[in-house]
Amino acid sequence: MTIAPGGECIQGLRWSTMQIYSVSVADQPASGELVLVGPGFRYFAKSDFSGTDKFTLVVVGKNRFEKGTSTVQITVSKPAAPLLVSTVDWAE
Repeated sequence: MTIAPGGECIQGLRWSTMQIYSVSVADQPASGELVLVGPGFRYFAKSDFSGTDKFTLVVVGKNRFEKGTSTVQITVSKPAAPLLVSTVDWAE
């Protein structure tokens, strides 16, 4: 996912036929702050964020009738420079 310095993102982990029993953090992010929110998470980037950050979540649940555990690795990066658009006034 991409996030601007000082920004935050909230993301759910549920998908159509999934039932989530628990979410835990296997590896914390090195530079941002991570908070678990129900079956999802909220990531806060530091105001001086640059480069990349990453963290790992463990999701335990059921998809249809199969129980299982998934490991989700998330890489956070700063967005590329914004696209500059100039306008042109056409004289008639």
